[in-house]
Amino acid sequence: MSTGDIPSAEPPEGGPSAGRSLAPSQPVVPPIAVEPVPRRPLDADAFHDSSVAHLPELRESDFTLRPQRRVMLPLMLFIATCASTFWVGVTHWDPMRPEYSRTWAHVGAVIQQNWDYGLAYMGAVLAILLTHEMGHFLQTVKYGIPASYPLCIPIPFNPIGTMGAVIGMDGARADRRQIFDIGIAGPLAGLGVAFPVLWQGIKYLDLSRPPEPGEIEFYLPLVAQWMLQWAHPHATWVGEKWVSLSELNPYFMAGWVGMLITGLNMLPISQLDGGHTMYALFLDRAHSFARLFISFAILYVVINLDEAVLWTPMLLLVIFLGIHHPPTRNDNMPLGPLRWTIGLASLAIPILCFPLLGVRQ
Repeated sequence: MSTGDIPSAEPPEGGPSAGRSLAPSQPVVPPIAVEPVPRRPLDADAFHDSSVAHLPELRESDFTLRPQRRVMLPLMLFIATCASTFWVGVTHWDPMRPEYSRTWAHVGAVIQQNWDYGLAYMGAVLAILLTHEMGHFLQTVKYGIPASYPLCIPIPFNPIGTMGAVIGMDGARADRRQIFDIGIAGPLAGLGVAFPVLWQGIKYLDLSRPPEPGEIEFYLPLVAQWMLQWAHPHATWVGEKWVSLSELNPYFMAGWVGMLITGLNMLPISQLDGGHTMYALFLDRAHSFARLFISFAILYVVINLDEAVLWTPMLLLVIFLGIHHPPTRNDNMPLGPLRWTIGLASLAIPILCFPLLGVRQ
């Protein structure tokens, strides 16, 4: 007999258990009848409003407070920066000279005499600044990252009339790819305006006259030195690296400011544009680059203290704010070959655009 042929143990037909279960019988409990609770008609409900009955029901997300961008502060700062850059332009980038602001009559006279310089410089430098910041801002809008409108920084008593512009954003909500796009968009957009403005200004330069003793001079960044050679190939002064205050024109000065701000922002540290780009490319390895750069910057300022002392406050500010970039929302997001190519090429921007020696007198 095989194990599959087990005999049946069914009782004979008609036996005592035929048609009945061997389990003990259970009492049958009839179901309890539950009468439905009558609902009041909607018309009798005190909270019912037929005029809004067609609207969708509220959800939890509807009670989430969405922050609103401030408008008045950016607008006031923009107007103040227009005034400060206009004033710096009409004073030929020397706004602290006493004869320009001794009385309101002197102020009116210098404005009447040089208003065209003021308007040209104001328009050119603000075009560069706002294009740079709108590059960042539009990327934050694209990715839904909360951000402020551009905030211009007016400084009416320095030779450039401004300290640039910034936007505030919640960078912790951006992933690796988004922080790269946000960081790199501003410098690329700003350079698209700054390069032609600088070229236009360099074409009008004439550096044949030596500077007067004690006159303020501005150092030419590398890209400006190349432009000077292309624009004036036969001039005897084509190798000059400094431009004195009396030789400035509005477009050159606006372009120089554009190079300064773009080169400074692309330094590979902290929350600067270059810091965003460097971290997106190399992640935690970017911290080693930042420490190396800060060490080099401190050494450079110490060696060239007389001419590079201008960068000391900025260097201290960056160190105070922290030189390391925080992690993004998702560091595992790939960048792709195009972003890698643009990012690596952008590392040359500080070398080309930043005026290393700044200003001397």
